[in-house]
Amino acid sequence: MNVAIVKYNAGNIYSVVNALRRLGVEPLLTDVPEQLMAADRVVFPGQGEAGVVMDYLVKHGLDNVIRSLKQPVLGICIGQQLLCRHSEESDTDCLGIFDINVRKFRPERHEDKIPAMGWNSLHDMQSPLYKGLGDEPFVYFVHSYYVPVCEYTIATTDYILPYSASLNKDNFYATQFHPEKSGDVGMRLLQNFLEIDKA
Repeated sequence: MNVAIVKYNAGNIYSVVNALRRLGVEPLLTDVPEQLMAADRVVFPGQGEAGVVMDYLVKHGLDNVIRSLKQPVLGICIGQQLLCRHSEESDTDCLGIFDINVRKFRPERHEDKIPAMGWNSLHDMQSPLYKGLGDEPFVYFVHSYYVPVCEYTIATTDYILPYSASLNKDNFYATQFHPEKSGDVGMRLLQNFLEIDKA
C-alpha cells in the first residue's frame, strides 16, 4: 500500500513514520502534490502552532491539495484541528473540511492543567476506525485546544468538558490523540485506517 505523510513544518512527524513502519508500511514523507494525490492513504499528523502551520501550508499550496484529496485521509493532533474551519489559536482560518471551530481549553479548577497531557479514555466510538479497540480504550493526548462535540464526532473524551476525540466526514478522519504514542490501541487504530474503505 502506498501511504503518504504530509511533510510540513510540524513536530512529531517521524514518530508516525516509525509507527507505520512497525505495521509493515514504508510511508512516503512528501510535500509534492502529485505524490500526495496518488497515494492510497494520506496521513496529516504533527504538533505545532495553528497559525504558523497554516501559513506554511498556504505558502506551499498544500492547503488546496489537502482539501482536494479523495482517498482516506487521517489527521492527527494539529492535523485534526487544521481540518476544522477556524482555530482560536492565533485566530487562524483553517482548511474547513469540518465546519466547526477549534476552541481553547479554559481551566475551571485549580487542578485543570493546560496543555491537557496524558492518557484518557474514549467513549461513544462510532466508526470502523475503532473496530476491535474494546470498550473505553485509553489513548495519549497532548493539546491546549479542542474541537467541541459536533455532527462530525465519532469518539469523545472528557477533560474539563466533553469534547471530540475524533472526527469523520466523507474520506476525512481525524484524531485529537496520538495513535502513534498510544501503544497497542493506537497501532490497531492505524491498522484499521489502512484497511478502511477497502473493497
